[in-house]
Amino acid sequence: MKIRKELWFGLILMAIIIAGNLWMLLSVEKITNGHLGLTMLALVVVAIMLGFPTAFTLMGMGMVFTWLAYERDTTKALDLMVQAAFKVMSNDVLISIPLFVFMGYLVERANLIDKLFRSLHLALARVPGSLAVATLFTCAVFATATGIVGAVVTLMGLLAMPQMLKGGYDVKISAGAITAGGCLGILIPPSVMLIVYGATAGVSVVQLYAGAFFPGLMLAGLYIVYVIILAKLKPSLMPPLSAEQRYVPLPAPLETLERSGAKRALPSLLKAAGGTVAGVSPDFARRQLAVTLLPALVFAVAAFTAWHLNTKPADLANAPAAASSGGGVAEPPGSLKEPAAMGGLQEPPGTSGGLQEPPAADGLKAPPGADEGVKEPPGAAPAGVSEPPGASGTAAGATQGTVAPRTPATTGLWIGLGAAALALALFYAVLSFQRLEVFKMLLGSFFPLVVLILAVLGSIVLGLATPTEAAAVGAFGGYLLASIYAVLGGRGGQNDRGSRRRVFGLWLLLWAPALLAIGWFIAHDEGFGAPPVPLALGSAASVGVALWAIVAYRQAGLKTEVKESVLLTAKTSAMVCWLFVGSAIFSAAFALLGGQELVEKWVLSMNLSKTQFMLLSQVIIFVLGWPLEWTEIIVIFMPIFIPLLDNFGVDPLFFGLLVALNLQTAFLSPPVAMAAFYLKGVSPPHVTLNQIFAGMLPFMGIQVIAIFLLYVFPQIGLWLPQVLYK
Repeated sequence: MKIRKELWFGLILMAIIIAGNLWMLLSVEKITNGHLGLTMLALVVVAIMLGFPTAFTLMGMGMVFTWLAYERDTTKALDLMVQAAFKVMSNDVLISIPLFVFMGYLVERANLIDKLFRSLHLALARVPGSLAVATLFTCAVFATATGIVGAVVTLMGLLAMPQMLKGGYDVKISAGAITAGGCLGILIPPSVMLIVYGATAGVSVVQLYAGAFFPGLMLAGLYIVYVIILAKLKPSLMPPLSAEQRYVPLPAPLETLERSGAKRALPSLLKAAGGTVAGVSPDFARRQLAVTLLPALVFAVAAFTAWHLNTKPADLANAPAAASSGGGVAEPPGSLKEPAAMGGLQEPPGTSGGLQEPPAADGLKAPPGADEGVKEPPGAAPAGVSEPPGASGTAAGATQGTVAPRTPATTGLWIGLGAAALALALFYAVLSFQRLEVFKMLLGSFFPLVVLILAVLGSIVLGLATPTEAAAVGAFGGYLLASIYAVLGGRGGQNDRGSRRRVFGLWLLLWAPALLAIGWFIAHDEGFGAPPVPLALGSAASVGVALWAIVAYRQAGLKTEVKESVLLTAKTSAMVCWLFVGSAIFSAAFALLGGQELVEKWVLSMNLSKTQFMLLSQVIIFVLGWPLEWTEIIVIFMPIFIPLLDNFGVDPLFFGLLVALNLQTAFLSPPVAMAAFYLKGVSPPHVTLNQIFAGMLPFMGIQVIAIFLLYVFPQIGLWLPQVLYK
C-alpha cells in the first residue's frame, strides 16, 4: 500500500511528539504532576492528529488527568467538569457566535456572490490581473459578511476558478487567490475567531474588532498588490481581458443615447429626461438619472452629517462623551452635576430647595428633627422630594443647547469635503453608459453587503451596541437581504414587475413606523428639539417589523434557506461551545497538574527578551498551524501563552492581533490546509492538490510579511482602539 506524502508528514510529526515526551519522562529523576500535564498536552495533540473530535478529546483527557491529579477522587473530578460547563454557559460574549454564524449562512444563501463577482470583475476590468483582483475583493467582502471560510472558498471555487482558467490564468495563481482570499473572514471583523480568542484570553472583543480592522485590510491589500505586480511582470500568468470580455450589454434606450455620440452619462440623461431625445422615454431617463445621482445624494448627506458633528455646540458635543465615560445615561445640560475638586459625594451648590446633607462634617448624622420621625428637610416641597434647581431645566437646557452658537468647522473637515467633492466630480467626468451599468450592478450586490458590514462593525466599534446586540442586528440584516434578493429573483411567485412592486409596497408600509421611529430617535439624539420617541410609535414599529418578518418569510419563499441556516448554525454553535467546555476542563486540569507552572519556569529560565519571546511564540503558533486548525490552537495553547505575557510586558490585545494574523496560515499550510481541500472538492479534475498547495505558498509568505509589519509598526493594530477607547 502506498502512503501519501501528507500522511507520512503527520506520522513523522506524531512520532517526534511521542519520542520527545518519552525522553522528557525518562530524563527526570522523579515524575511530578507537571510532567503528567505535559504528557496530557502531547497526548491531546496526537489524538487530534489521529482524527478524534477535538472537543471530546479535550474533555476526556482533561477528566482522566484531573482524576489523577485529585488522587482518584471521582466526585471532585466531576465537580470540575460541571463548573467548567457552567462557566461557559454563563459567558455572555458567546451569545454573539450563533447570531454571526446565522447572518453568514443567510447571506451565503441570498445568491449575492455571483452578482458580486461579476460586478467587481467588470469594475476592475482594466486593472492588471483583474480576475484575480476581483476574486480577492469578492472573497474579502463576502468572507467579512459571512465569516465562513469553507463556504467562501467553495463558492468562489465554483464561480471564479472556471472563469480564471478560461481566461488563461495560471492554475497556481488562481488557486492561491481563492484560498488566501477566502481565509480573510477569520481575521477581518466580525470574526468568530476573535470572539473565541477574546473569551479565552479575557480580552475585550470590541477592542479586538477595532484592532483587527486595519491589519485585515493591510493583509488584503498586500495580496492585491502582489497579484497586480505579478501580472505586470509576467502577463503570461494572468492575461488581460479582451474588449469582448469587458463589454457590458446596455438597455436599448441607453444604446440609442450612446449611438447618438453621447460620451458621458449624466449630461445625456439630463437632456433625455426633458423628453428632447427621440427613442428614449422620459420616464426611463428619469429613473436612470435617479440612479446616476445617488452618489451625489450620498455625498450631500455625508457632508451635512460631518459638518453637523464637526460644528456641534460644546454642550451638545460633550453629552455623548459624558454618557460613555460614565458607563450609563448622561444627564442633560443644566441638570444635577458633581462639583469639581470635591472629595466624596456632595450636592452641588445652590440646591437648598432639595435634599441636602446636614452641615456636620464628622460623619453621617440625621437631620434636625429626626427623633420625631422621618421628615423632609426645611425647604422641601410639600408634595415630596423635589429636584434641585437646574434639574427641572432638562428640556430647557437641551433647547438652549440647540440654539447655542456652533463651533467653527475645522480645516480637516474642509480638506476632506474638498477631496470628496473632487472625487465625485471625477466620477461623473468618467461615467460612461457602460460604467453606469457596472455601477448599477454594484448597487445590487457590493453596496448592500458593505452597508451591512459597516452597520455591524460601526455599532460595535463606536460603542453603540455590544457585540451580541450588533450580531443580532447583523442576523436581522442578513434576513432582510435574503428576503429582498429572493423576491427580485422571482421566488415566491413574484415573477413580474407588478407583483414585486406590490410586495415591496406592503413591506414599506409595515416598515414605515420603524423608519419613522429611527428618524425621530436621531432627531432627538442629535439635539434638534424633538422629544423622546413616543411609546405608541415604538410599539407600532416593533409590531410592524415582526409582522414583516412573518410576511417576508412566506412571500419570499425562505423556508429552505432559513431551515438550512438554522440547522447549520446549531451545528457550528454546538461545536464551538463544546470546544469551550473541553478547553475549560483541559486548562483547569493542566493548571491543577502544575503544567502551566512548569512551562513558565522553563520559559523564564531561558532569559528571553521581549522580542525573543514574541518571536518564539509566533514561530510555535506558525508550526502548530501545519497539523492543527485555529480552533484547536486557540483553545489548547492560548491558555498556556496568555499567563506568560505579563512576565514580558506584552499587551494581550496586541498579542491577539499577531495570533489572528498568524492563524491565517493554519488554513493554508499542509497537510491540514482545509482551504485547499475545500477548493479541490469543486475544482476541475486536472487541478491537482499539489498545484493548489504550490499556489498558496506565496500568499503564506505575504502573511509572514504582514506579521512582521504589524510587529514593527504596532500602531497598525493599536491606533484605532487607543483613539476610540482610551
